[in-house]
Amino acid sequence: MLIHPWDAPGDDAEWQDWLATHGFGQLAVNGPPGAPPMLQPLHFAYDAPRREIVTHLARPNPIWDALAGSPAVLLSVVDDYTFIPGPWQAEPDQPPEHGVPTSFYAAVQLTCTAHVVDAPEAKAALLERQMGHFQPDGGSAPVAAGEAPYGRLLSGIRGLRLEVRDVRAKFKYAGKRSEAVQQRISERLAERDAPGDAAARTHQLRRLAAASHPASTDS
Repeated sequence: MLIHPWDAPGDDAEWQDWLATHGFGQLAVNGPPGAPPMLQPLHFAYDAPRREIVTHLARPNPIWDALAGSPAVLLSVVDDYTFIPGPWQAEPDQPPEHGVPTSFYAAVQLTCTAHVVDAPEAKAALLERQMGHFQPDGGSAPVAAGEAPYGRLLSGIRGLRLEVRDVRAKFKYAGKRSEAVQQRISERLAERDAPGDAAARTHQLRRLAAASHPASTDS
């Protein structure tokens, strides 16, 4: 993923805060030699203090053989995307028809080492962590090995801990454009109000404000 300086996060908190509200992505795993990578959509929970991701998949999933051969994986999360028409991006001294169309999006890619979890008690604990992330208000019975209602289902899944080794993040929201163009794009997004436009506009205005008022470096 190409990350220009104007698309990079301002600090780790920017991508961490974004990832905390996004729990669905695609896990890329190396396939057998000569075969394409395997891509698995999945829900996950990111544990920032432990720098790890927890998830689980069905035992028959073909991804397990691939993980046994290569535990180095990449989790890709992309959201808050929308299309920006060319005329919106034209600078004030350009004809509108000379503007260049583009995409807005936020993306985080996490390079990880995968650890398979098979012990029933460990799987139960992993599922409890996932449930706590997605259902903080509860509503479901506890997951416990050997106990109803979920204990008997544990044999049908395998848990997965992804130890985060590196993170690459990108917030592509017209960071290299002039303030005048960015304000125009913001207005057009509000007027169009298509799916994804509101979230993209929020990112754009937030990053524009941060660029206009950078944090003080005075000692």
